[in-house]
Amino acid sequence: MASSRLPSPRGQRLSDWQSNVLEREAENPVGKRPNEEKRGLLAERQWRAVDVVLDCFLAEEGGRQHGAFASSGNMVKALLVLRQVPVLDDGSLEGFTDFQGGTVAKDDPLVTFEASVNLVQIPQAEALLHADCNGKDVTCEISRYFLQARQEATVETAAWFITNVQVSGGGPSVSMVMKTLGDTENGALRHHRWNLPLGPQGTVQTAVEFQVTTQTPSLNFLLGSSASLHCGFSLAPGLDLTSVEWRLQHKGSGQLVYSWTPEQGQAKREGATLEPEQQLMAGDASLTLPSLTLQDEGAYICQITTTLYRAQQIIQLHVQASPKVRLSLANEALPPTLTCTAAGYYPLDVTVTWTREEPGGTPVPVSGASFSSLRQSAAGTYTISSSLIAEPGSAGATYTCQVTHISLEEPLEASTSVAPPEQRMAFGILVASSLFLLALLFLGLQRRQATSPRSEALWVDTLLPHSKKEE
Repeated sequence: MASSRLPSPRGQRLSDWQSNVLEREAENPVGKRPNEEKRGLLAERQWRAVDVVLDCFLAEEGGRQHGAFASSGNMVKALLVLRQVPVLDDGSLEGFTDFQGGTVAKDDPLVTFEASVNLVQIPQAEALLHADCNGKDVTCEISRYFLQARQEATVETAAWFITNVQVSGGGPSVSMVMKTLGDTENGALRHHRWNLPLGPQGTVQTAVEFQVTTQTPSLNFLLGSSASLHCGFSLAPGLDLTSVEWRLQHKGSGQLVYSWTPEQGQAKREGATLEPEQQLMAGDASLTLPSLTLQDEGAYICQITTTLYRAQQIIQLHVQASPKVRLSLANEALPPTLTCTAAGYYPLDVTVTWTREEPGGTPVPVSGASFSSLRQSAAGTYTISSSLIAEPGSAGATYTCQVTHISLEEPLEASTSVAPPEQRMAFGILVASSLFLLALLFLGLQRRQATSPRSEALWVDTLLPHSKKEE
């Protein structure tokens, strides 16, 4: 669950990065509005600093986490309060109040984390804030985080946690590394179970120092198209980006797709590219894959490493191919057989249904169709055929085959008319008569050629005596 409270007055002033975000959104609108209209719309909205409150689960200690999701061990309730997160006010924030730690009841979550976001950007804050109103669920898991390279000066006075937040229905996913801010050396109050320093309101006070996010945890693209996999990040001052790595996991095997360090970028998949370095340094590590094949399908892991932290996002890429539908009369004998072929589709699941419609009637579903064995091309796409014995009746009928597949917004249809038996018999007699007439015409032409002048001359030459031939 996500909620918010009315921002304090200090949230009315735009920070530098908020101004930059506003400018980028105006220059690069996502939607159908022209730039000028988009810029004018954003200008009418104001930045507000709000508390985003999330119901979470805290993983019991028992394993080290370096940016992965929490293990399936014991989970306890927790509350996460992202303090004073800047969001664009669309007029729905009126009446919200700040979170008050003193109002937490005894039966509420065992641990409440307050997280300052002053050091990093949380670009998906609006999606978290309005998830309830949009009918979305928010999954939030918090677990201990252990540093890659421990800093001796801070190892005894701070603890680290990683929070993984996912909005349902294809919403954004965010991973945040939080560092505790309590003063352990001066006898600060500590949590009775977790031994964490508590603030004046009985909450664990932290600061978000690193976050990795994706706007699109799941994507569908057509075979042969180009895909862009979003991965963004934000670092606290004092941290440096040391590497970006994209890996592909599919059917139990993994491979490196792209790796970047300050010294060089290297593509392992032909044509794979990262955003230009200027955008990479600004927090955009998105990957572009041109000319998709079925081998590009799978789970892509975007791993961002800094001088102190490492976190990742997983993007599921689904490659699809739309079927091509062909309906033909496979057997003209009575009764006629129709064959509907769906070719070149992926993934495997496809549905083929039949309907029959008499003149002046409505389509009626037809059962009894048979299916061919499944065929797979060298490219990995599938083809299947469905055959149906037609029963046109005395007035004839129109048969339609309908193909449904995940790659199609609407089912594909193909139709053909089947004449009644009488018409088919009359048509057959007409065809047979035509063939008979054509045969007679052919024989007549052949006989005429046999009696041509050249042939007559040869015949006369054969009958004349030898003396006449010399004359």
